[in-house]
Amino acid sequence: MGLAPYGEPRYAKLILYRLIDLKSDGSFKLDLSYFDYCTGLQMTNKAFDELFGGPPRGPDQLLTPRHMDLAASIQAVTNEVVLRLTRSLAAETGAQNLCLAGGVALNCVANGKVLRDGRFRRVWVQPAAGDAGGALGAALCAYHLFRGQPRQVDGEHDLMQGSYLGPEFRQSDIEERLARAGARFTRLTDDQLIDRTVEALADGKAIGWYQGRIEFGPRALGARSILGDPRSPSMQSVLNLKIKHRESFRLFAPSVLREDVADWFELDSDSPYMLMVADVAKQHRREMTAEEHALFGIQKLNVPRSSIPAVTHVDYSARIQTVHCAVIVNTSFNVRGEPIVLTPEDAFRCFMGTDIDVLAAGNCFLLKEDQNPRLRQDYRNAFSPD
Repeated sequence: MGLAPYGEPRYAKLILYRLIDLKSDGSFKLDLSYFDYCTGLQMTNKAFDELFGGPPRGPDQLLTPRHMDLAASIQAVTNEVVLRLTRSLAAETGAQNLCLAGGVALNCVANGKVLRDGRFRRVWVQPAAGDAGGALGAALCAYHLFRGQPRQVDGEHDLMQGSYLGPEFRQSDIEERLARAGARFTRLTDDQLIDRTVEALADGKAIGWYQGRIEFGPRALGARSILGDPRSPSMQSVLNLKIKHRESFRLFAPSVLREDVADWFELDSDSPYMLMVADVAKQHRREMTAEEHALFGIQKLNVPRSSIPAVTHVDYSARIQTVHCAVIVNTSFNVRGEPIVLTPEDAFRCFMGTDIDVLAAGNCFLLKEDQNPRLRQDYRNAFSPD
């Protein structure tokens, strides 16, 4: 999703001709002679490499136009498959509401296209739409079918209430665990914590935000997040290169007030789980110069495209989360290859192993410059690339 806008879908016809037999109703069949995921430990094989002119890209290998064009092509075909499926469903059922799950339902770009296609009035995506969500479905199935418990559905509200289903730690536990880890912190009231965090954001600092129950699913939804100021032209590269230790093209999501989302983006519906992509509203876009239009590939990355450049992708799109705060950068509290932090100790280690400036864990407020320098860690090579 993130790399596709840098390329052109030059391989889309080849994919449709050789890899996938796609029907008009969206049903399809893959030619498995190009894939090893059913029987091996990798997705594709040498036949795939030969078809597309080279081996898979290594985790830290430089990006080439071929990589960008492959990403754009796969995204284009994915969009077409999903749209054919959903259009067929709409025509066959007449349903007004659509629920999506499965790993492909984490493709926010395709989800946004389904919503804008207008066949369904509302689109809802399970926030842990990959394999992990199957556990939740199995538990609900057992609860309803085997225990005979009623389904509580009102047709209007999302009763998952934000997907904050994981463990949380009491303030006393957080303080004890941080102290044991050697952290130096100040305990603040709720109002003081918010004020200090807002001041740090306005100063261009990156904030580790650790509050309440952990999110269920792959997206940071505000409980285990790294926060930043979306107005900062450098925030995207700082978060990617100095904190997440990953490729610079990776995009970041804006969290935005639900009542204000249509003022900032071409979207006017709920997106609580960061699973919809929409374009930045025209009044917030910055027109590119002729010289900037002529840039190629990753050269496009550092050209600001709106008044909130840290969350605006090269095609003017953004992966949106609707919340109850103003626009802010929100990305998962981890580095590349590491799971989202779970415990207060995890949060402190990540804080000390990256260039995160401030950590707000419960009501504990930590500044990097106050910490014991001997506790610093080098997270750059601590985890295998994802």
